[in-house]
Amino acid sequence: MIQNRRIHRIRLIASVAVLLLSVSAIAMADDQEVLRGRIASLSTTAKPTVDGAPIAAVPGITKLYEVRNWEPAWTGAMIRQLYEQVQRSIEHGLNPTDFHAQQLGARLKSTAKDAVYRADTEILCTDALARLAFTLKFGKLDPTSIDQAWNFSRTIDGHDPVKVFDEVLSSGDITTALENAEPDLVEYDRLQNALVEYLDIQARGGWPTVPEGEGLKLGSTGPRVVALRERLKVTGDLEDTGTTDPEIFGEGLEAAAKRFQWRHGIDADGKIGPRSIEELNVPVEDRIDQIRANLERARWVFRDVEETYVIVDIAGYHLDLVENSQIVWSTNVQVGKTRHATPVFKSTLKYIEFNPTWTIPPGILRNETLPAIRRDPDYLSRNNMSVVTTSGKIVDPATIDWAATAGKGFPYMIRQEPGTRNALGQVKFIFPNEYMVYLHDTPSKGLFARTERAFSHGCIRTQNPFDFAENLLDGQGWDRARIDQVIESRKTTLVNLETPVTVMLLYWTADVAEDGTVLFKRDVYGRDAKIIAGLAEPFRVDPPKGIREAVDGHGGSR
Repeated sequence: MIQNRRIHRIRLIASVAVLLLSVSAIAMADDQEVLRGRIASLSTTAKPTVDGAPIAAVPGITKLYEVRNWEPAWTGAMIRQLYEQVQRSIEHGLNPTDFHAQQLGARLKSTAKDAVYRADTEILCTDALARLAFTLKFGKLDPTSIDQAWNFSRTIDGHDPVKVFDEVLSSGDITTALENAEPDLVEYDRLQNALVEYLDIQARGGWPTVPEGEGLKLGSTGPRVVALRERLKVTGDLEDTGTTDPEIFGEGLEAAAKRFQWRHGIDADGKIGPRSIEELNVPVEDRIDQIRANLERARWVFRDVEETYVIVDIAGYHLDLVENSQIVWSTNVQVGKTRHATPVFKSTLKYIEFNPTWTIPPGILRNETLPAIRRDPDYLSRNNMSVVTTSGKIVDPATIDWAATAGKGFPYMIRQEPGTRNALGQVKFIFPNEYMVYLHDTPSKGLFARTERAFSHGCIRTQNPFDFAENLLDGQGWDRARIDQVIESRKTTLVNLETPVTVMLLYWTADVAEDGTVLFKRDVYGRDAKIIAGLAEPFRVDPPKGIREAVDGHGGSR
């Protein structure tokens, strides 16, 4: 009898298990069918939404779940990971609402369990993940829409995004996947830390303004000194010792003023004049936007970066030579004037030219050189210039009616011969590009003493060009003595680099030193505004090359 009861109980348990498995299988099949139907419905909708959130990645979502046989993936733990990363996107200078923050938060609190709700959760979460992952990887904005000169790679060649997303969903590790999408460079991390620091300053009320008035310097007194003191305390430029009369401009405040000036690209003399007042009174919100703009730039650039390269910071008037991911040599540079802005682009430095000639570009020839020659008959000889034909034959300038050149096409070229007065100096560094921009020496060496150095017609003037050449030619048998010997010869000499070096001309208006000191630079070309405005716009999809192809040529923007 007991044995029969045991057998009956075992059969009953087995029957219940089979029933539960059958119910689970039916539920899974139901979820798959509902998810397929919901995605199909969104695919035929002009402006698809879930809970009011626009779904931008419908083609990619369709392809992904086709690969998954419409099997759901998102668990509560995965949704929580995603929500936390979406909230953290503010530390990347991004807006969490771009990634469905409100809808994800509501999902975590909801008790709804029906199949349609679960299907919508899949779609919402996958879209949010795609938005955030691609933004961290490539930036929110298409850089070519900001700057037509932009030519950095923006592709995912060699990677199938659908396969990558399927692997992420199958792993369940959303946090690691998104962390891997971020630029893997310490400079990006430092900018993030700076953003957090300035967001904290904003949360504490920002900083006070310093009233305009006469310049403040060592020995100045009064309430404006108090305001300056309080301002510099907020950003840590001045340590609050509490032992000094707050109305007296003492040595401690002077040192703090110099530090602030250095951090903001101002001549660090410790005297607070109009330029310093201007920078002191920039609102914290504007500084936050400045950091956000440069985080976006970093997302455009810092992917698949070579270990050795030359980077020119246009706004910072600075050049670094990087080898094995470490800065090995640096120098100051001069860049283009506002009306001759140095473009942002990437190229390859292929050769060095010692004792170069300079053929004056048509615009400079027409607007500057020819008028100068008409005013001064000795202009050509004084500047070591020759008149040449397009084939390079020298023409006697005395045979030319210079007065007749005004308003007419000039049939010749003007070439400045090698020498210390050549506009390119005694060496130039060539990386082919359509803008005829390159690095070179300059006879205008005194201008390197200026803090802000936008003086050229677009090329980059280099302060220590022979040291630069020696570094680039290291290992090719070119030491400084050999370089000096060639320079003294006045003979134009080309030297190819055995290993060409990538050159990146970039534009950074915020930077962070190794010790965490935040540096701001004047936006000399006014390039930040477009980025800041773009970051504030509604999210839109502009897939990098390779993504559109991976989803059968379908793209979209919302």
